[in-house]
Amino acid sequence: MKVARQTTLRDHTALSGVGVHSGLPVTLTFHPADAGAGIRFIRTHVEGLEDREIPADMSAVTATEFATVLGDASGPLVSTAEHVLAALSGLGVDNAVVEIDGPEAPIMDGSAAPFVAAIDLAGIETLDQPRRHIKVLKPVRVALGDAFGEIRPNARGFRVEAEVQFDHPLIGRQSLAIDVKPETFRRDIARARTFGFMRDVTTLWNAGYALGASLENTLVVSDNRILNPEGTRFPDEFVRHKVLDAIGDLALAGGPLLGTYRSVRGGHKLNHAVLCALMSDASAWTWVDGPVLRPARGHGDMAGRLSPAFGPDVS
Repeated sequence: MKVARQTTLRDHTALSGVGVHSGLPVTLTFHPADAGAGIRFIRTHVEGLEDREIPADMSAVTATEFATVLGDASGPLVSTAEHVLAALSGLGVDNAVVEIDGPEAPIMDGSAAPFVAAIDLAGIETLDQPRRHIKVLKPVRVALGDAFGEIRPNARGFRVEAEVQFDHPLIGRQSLAIDVKPETFRRDIARARTFGFMRDVTTLWNAGYALGASLENTLVVSDNRILNPEGTRFPDEFVRHKVLDAIGDLALAGGPLLGTYRSVRGGHKLNHAVLCALMSDASAWTWVDGPVLRPARGHGDMAGRLSPAFGPDVS
């Protein structure tokens, strides 16, 4: 059986923008890394302090309310890391250094597409070392109020199933199920943008969030319409973004997953809770050298309408 090999970037590449919550300017640079290094973040240009480096690992998560925040004992290092992680994971990049000179990853257009474009510009290189997968051996389930998440075995690869339901004229119940591979991530997930409700803007601003949000980087929903002049990129762009966030959050497992993740009314907090529950149960997973998996014949099953994801994960 042919064994999959680890990957990294061929070259360096950088993007600049603002943080969706902080509103601060930031430049993010992707660098190649050696086999076995994994994904690591380096925070630079902190006045009076040396550069800080942390692995992209679930143990580095310090907050999950409005975004996934990574840090260490010294405090937060990078906020809103999920879109960057989703792009790397979705394209199958195992090893990279992500250098960032501000407290939050740039939101860009609100999706992972600009990070995908940057990775494409740098190129992806195959390394000599085999890729190791985290194989899920038994179902693990977590409930948070009326939300629940579950990860179960799937020898064929990594699959995400998401379902949301909201009492809103543009929303209701919708679901999406997709086998996550570079081609399906590019086509069906990467361009889905973060979003929020116009009615929540003042509350978010008063709490110090969404200071950099605009119609250029956020899909905004009023009581009865979408405010962005161009409308949606997909009829179900909102649930697709929920899947994008889940891919990024689960990339913090420390290796690509062989499993199916199901999320009902979930978000960052639930994604992290399920991942922690899985990894804390030594009988629920094991490391395996990853085979080269055949592409699935069907890439996704979709139903329903719209759902919000730009708010606390209590929804």
